[in-house]
Parts: sequence; C-alpha cells; structure tokens
Amino acid sequence: MTIQRLHAGTRFCEVAVSGNLIHLAGQLADDTNQDIHSQTAQTFANIDRFLADAGSSKSHILSVTIYLKNIEQDYAAMNKLWDAWIDPQNPPARTCVEAKLYAPDVLVEMTVTAVKPL
Repeated sequence: MTIQRLHAGTRFCEVAVSGNLIHLAGQLADDTNQDIHSQTAQTFANIDRFLADAGSSKSHILSVTIYLKNIEQDYAAMNKLWDAWIDPQNPPARTCVEAKLYAPDVLVEMTVTAVKPL
C-alpha cells in the first residue's frame, strides 16, 4: 500500500495518508504566545486545513488525543471551543490528558486520526 506524506520536513510530516486512513502529527497553534482560547482556535484551524489537504474534514475524524499543559486551568475553555468546533452528528473518540509539552508556551497539542470519505 502506498503512503502519501504531506507537508514533509526532515524530521516528520504533518499528514500521513495510507489508503483512506489519515494521521495528523501533533497540531498546535502557530502563535504560542496567546492564551488557551486563541491557541485552541488556531489548533482547530490547522487541523481543518490539513484534513482538507488530505481530502477529508472534521466530520470524518475517528479519534483525537488532546494534550493540555494545565488541565485544571484550561480544560473548560478548551472544551467550550471543542463543543463549537466539532461536528455534533459525528463526534470522534477522544482522550484528554495533562502533559509536559515540548515548549513552555505551548498550552495545547492535538493528534488526529481520520478517514477520507468514500
């Protein structure tokens, strides 16, 4: 089976597609100097963009893993945006955990697995 890699760099690609299965690398905000609201919104925009590049959309997400720097402080704000963003007719499986992220100013990161619609 062929693997298509989109937005590839030397260390990783943002999107890997095999058949109709799509994997997104950990997505985060472009501007990590912002608060959880802005970082979450930017993360969703990046997910939307990369899914579109792979021929899919948020309605076809199978699962999302959400990493929050401070779950007690940011969970409610992230969920408010999540509830407005996600397709309520097609909610994915989801995990949300607190994690030490790669840089101190990163508040949220998400990994996504989706499918291409048939």
